[in-house]
Amino acid sequence: MTPSFFIEAVDPGSSARAGVIRTPHGPIETPAFAPVASQGAVKALAHDRVEALGAQLILVNAYHLYLRPGVELIARMGGLHRFLSWPKPILSDSGGFQLYSMSPLVKVRPDGVRFASHLDGTRIFLTPEDVVGIQMGLGTDIMMVLDYFVPYPSPADKMREAVALTTAWAHRSKDFLAGRADDRLLWGICQGGTDPDLRRRSVEDLLAIGFDGYAIGGLGIGEPKTSLLETLERADGLLPKDRPRYLMGMGYIEDILEAVERGVDLFDCVLPTRNARNGTLFTSRGRVLIKNVKYAEDPRPLDEDCSCPTCRRYSRAYLRHLFERSEIGSAVLNTIHNLHFYLDFFRKIRQAIQSRSYPDWKQRTIETLTQDS
Repeated sequence: MTPSFFIEAVDPGSSARAGVIRTPHGPIETPAFAPVASQGAVKALAHDRVEALGAQLILVNAYHLYLRPGVELIARMGGLHRFLSWPKPILSDSGGFQLYSMSPLVKVRPDGVRFASHLDGTRIFLTPEDVVGIQMGLGTDIMMVLDYFVPYPSPADKMREAVALTTAWAHRSKDFLAGRADDRLLWGICQGGTDPDLRRRSVEDLLAIGFDGYAIGGLGIGEPKTSLLETLERADGLLPKDRPRYLMGMGYIEDILEAVERGVDLFDCVLPTRNARNGTLFTSRGRVLIKNVKYAEDPRPLDEDCSCPTCRRYSRAYLRHLFERSEIGSAVLNTIHNLHFYLDFFRKIRQAIQSRSYPDWKQRTIETLTQDS
């Protein structure tokens, strides 16, 4: 297996590391954040704007793109990068979260998944091999195996079944890809909730199969924060140091900072873009709820320390005016700011690791950013 991940710096006071993931469409400097474009679009923004803000990659959802516009159409259009007009790396989620979130429409079996389309009710059956094949057809750079997890809390026997099924599907996914001339990356996903023994078993099973990277899945679904951090702490000791680590769907600033300290390299979440559309904006001095009446005559930029186009040109008063009237421009300008904030935040994380000052910087940042401005 050709190395696709290189560590450039490790903070001496923690497990935080700065590295580079090599992909067919260019490098990803880590720690990194992937804006979510589940259906092929980062909501409210064109991709040239997302690229200009400094995004190194985006995340798409294989399940959604399989349903529409369909893999065949995307292939006829020259592949997903050309179809989306996105020249940089793309990570495709396998759709495992949909098995969790759409459980009434899904029937999980040892050989695959039967579900009814949430669009028109069409019955569909997909195997783990099908899911890898879909991602290959899309032409994404980082492909995720199909995984399965259950809600928190769940009975121990259900948790064991989920881990066993995830392992079996991971085996089949890797076997399907074996022997194919392909330089794209296939990552495994460990499961097991917050149970230490199940997490260890899941990781050991995946390591025996061998993947280009490893995701930590099935977290952020209601477990206590202490259990989340303990699970990440144990994962740091189990996962190989020479492979990238991806914490799926985690977007709260505090959680990101704690996860980076425990050796996580990659994150994705809808939080910055969804919150932007809902009027919750992130600044260097804490959160701003732009609908609040106190901003109605506030001439200041949203964040005086921010260099994004929104902050360079518009006042808080005008942003509130747009939001209160449900103008499309509100979603656009707010999303530009929030996404810039997150991407710039990750650049600062990387700089703190490289300067070997991450733990102290992290503590100061948490004290500032978790306030309400």
